[in-house]
Order: sequence, then structure tokens, then C-alpha cells
Amino acid sequence: MNRRLRLALAALVLMSCRDYQYEPKVSDQAGLVPPDQFARYGHDQAEAVAIGREFGRTGHPDSAMAYARSLGDVVDVSADSLGYRLTVLFKSGWRTGIAPIKDGKRGADTPGLGKAPSKS
Repeated sequence: MNRRLRLALAALVLMSCRDYQYEPKVSDQAGLVPPDQFARYGHDQAEAVAIGREFGRTGHPDSAMAYARSLGDVVDVSADSLGYRLTVLFKSGWRTGIAPIKDGKRGADTPGLGKAPSKS
């Protein structure tokens, strides 16, 4: 009886171990606003989508961070410890988390990425 109980508990413990592969869950775009539509909300949003696309295309946070720094309105960019998302601070004060966007497009293909509109 004790032996069966131990085997059952050991099997239960092994089955309850989680998979720590979070990248597919973080980068899943299902249920979100499509990237091109979100990019049309404003200039900062277009830059966020472009950074996410470059992140998804390369898969490396370092290259996405370099691309983000090349954009004019990005003040600060940092990667989380696992590298599944970036935190970007824009000149406007907007801070956002950016996950990889794997839609086959480059960052430069993002609509609304041109010059920032002048503020009157």
C-alpha cells in the first residue's frame, strides 16, 4: 500500500511540473489588435510595432534594442532577464512592453513610421 502511494505521489509530482518555455505564450498575437491597425493609432505605437517586428524577425533582444535606439523618439530600452520582451520609454513619457511580432514583415514596413507629426 505504501509503495503504491509513493509511486502515485511521485507520478503526480512529475506530471505537475510546468514547462518554463514562456516565449510562445508571450509572443502569441491571437486576440490582440493586428499590428498594422495598432501602428495607425499614433507615431509612438508605430515605432513600438516596428521594434516588435524587428524583435520577431531576428529573435535576439540585442539587435531589437539597437534598432529601437536608432529610432528618434526612444529614450530608453531594456530587455527583461529572459529576453522575451523589451521595455521601451518614449520621449512622450509612454512606457510600454514590447513582445516579438512574428508576422514576416520588417520594422521599416510598418505604416505610420515616417516623420513624427509636429505638435502645435
